[in-house]
Amino acid sequence: MLHHIQLACPPGSEPVLREFYAGVLGLAEIPKPPVLAARGGCWFRGHDIELHLGVETDFRPARKAHPGILVRETTTA
Repeated sequence: MLHHIQLACPPGSEPVLREFYAGVLGLAEIPKPPVLAARGGCWFRGHDIELHLGVETDFRPARKAHPGILVRETTTA
């Protein structure tokens, strides 16, 4: 059973991460343990996945590696 996926992110990117993963994909932000929260980043859970985004000071985007998250379009009434 997969517990979570860890991805790297650049310093200061948390607002954009929250906008996308919570706002667009509808994942709920979950609190990081206090010792890890000091490092920055954010964690999300929803749709049977848990995603940990950790800050890397010398972050460089992966050229090919990526998570594949399948979402369904929803409508609100």
